[in-house]
Amino acid sequence: MISAVLQTSFLGDMILTTPLLARLGTEGEVHVVATPANAGVLANHPAVTSVILYDKRALDRGLGGLRRVAAALRATGATTAYLAQGSWRTSALARLAGIEARIGFATSDGRWFYTQRVPYDRDRHHAQRLWMLASPAGGSDEVPVLRPALYPSAADVARVDELLEAAGVHHSERLVALAPGSVWATKRWPSYAALAADLVAQWSDARVVVLGATGDTALAAAIVAAVTQQGGRPALDTTGQLSLLGSAALLARCAVLVSNDSAPLHLASAMNTPTVALFGPTVPALGFGPLAERRQVIEESPLACRPCHAHGPIRCPLGHWRCMRDIAPSRVAAAVAAVSSETPT
Repeated sequence: MISAVLQTSFLGDMILTTPLLARLGTEGEVHVVATPANAGVLANHPAVTSVILYDKRALDRGLGGLRRVAAALRATGATTAYLAQGSWRTSALARLAGIEARIGFATSDGRWFYTQRVPYDRDRHHAQRLWMLASPAGGSDEVPVLRPALYPSAADVARVDELLEAAGVHHSERLVALAPGSVWATKRWPSYAALAADLVAQWSDARVVVLGATGDTALAAAIVAAVTQQGGRPALDTTGQLSLLGSAALLARCAVLVSNDSAPLHLASAMNTPTVALFGPTVPALGFGPLAERRQVIEESPLACRPCHAHGPIRCPLGHWRCMRDIAPSRVAAAVAAVSSETPT
């Protein structure tokens, strides 16, 4: 069997697609259509035969790009396409590639090009929903407990070792990872610096590590300054210095991650790093909560305006942003302590 999986959505979605890839990989070749932004997490994945880049917003924009990628997809010989990202564009791509069986969710925009529509179960985690694409007719298969899986290379691990060694980090130190960034502005909890100061005041062996992209450098600088002012061990800013799999390798070394509803949360799930996830404009019930064995979700549940958006708007529609602003650093610090010692769930 030769399968194609089309996943051109956000990075977190690609990470959550890996259980589906692993399932299909037991049956034959798996070729994945990915964007340049999310393809990197598939490096070294044992279930993935090849990755076809689809730069849909730049080099492959328009009909010419669609035809180029369709030709590359056709060349794989795939007979079944799984539309993990269900836009008109990806469904048209699978059809243009001549793939006979095209399977996707019944709620997707591109469903009219599908040969088989799978129910979109809103009560399940998205990793489970994606896994169910490989079940006949949506299937009544019992869905196992799922966790994504990523495979950092030896070079990724060596780069992490290099950063930690340069920062003077000892193996006896408790690494607490903070991921303050998000593409969506209203998802960014504003109190990471205060949390970092609380953590180093409470834990004498804590070393704060900040993860993120280059665009998160200003957020990281505020955290580093807060730790310095508190007198804790110097915080380590790794923003923009690691690949996606390098960040995963770093999380594998950490005692806990505190993250917004963003990609680092899913990286931590793949590495089974204890996780405290902060949800504001979105809610875990949408299907994108943490999957690490030890995890806690922090949210202001009584707010009637939540969720206000599937991803998180640029600005709070009501102007108060209480869903994130009202989450106290002391509450998050308590959750960090709990997931570091609680029985796995």
